[in-house]
Amino acid sequence: MTRMLTTSARTTAARIAAPIGATAALLGTLTGCATAAEAPVDASYRDGVYQANGTYQSPNGNENIIVVIELADDVVTDVDITVNPNNPTTANYQGQFADGIGALVIGEDIDTLDVTVVAGSSLTSNGFREALATIKADALES
Repeated sequence: MTRMLTTSARTTAARIAAPIGATAALLGTLTGCATAAEAPVDASYRDGVYQANGTYQSPNGNENIIVVIELADDVVTDVDITVNPNNPTTANYQGQFADGIGALVIGEDIDTLDVTVVAGSSLTSNGFREALATIKADALES
């Protein structure tokens, strides 16, 4: 038998669920860098400034960003994101990403970076990760 909720019960359920949903959304927004669960990589990279293009798919089509990272002793000492949005929505997300990424990666070992969401922008992170892989390959000491 299907149980019907009264208006009062539905209101109470909504009041309980709303903070849980808001908390989950906030945690998703605050997520940035995390150490991967895999064994840590212990590579060595040449000091310098490296640049790469990162592409990704958004609901509005192909997007890209240009990532510039400065490395010293395998640590990110500076990061700059050049945004290249195709529409206002993408401009908003790329701008939020560019504004927030430095706080998450500067001072971190490049091998520990696992950027997933920055300021609510999860898709731009895909482009960042692609560019980061290229930068790591370019900077890798042989």
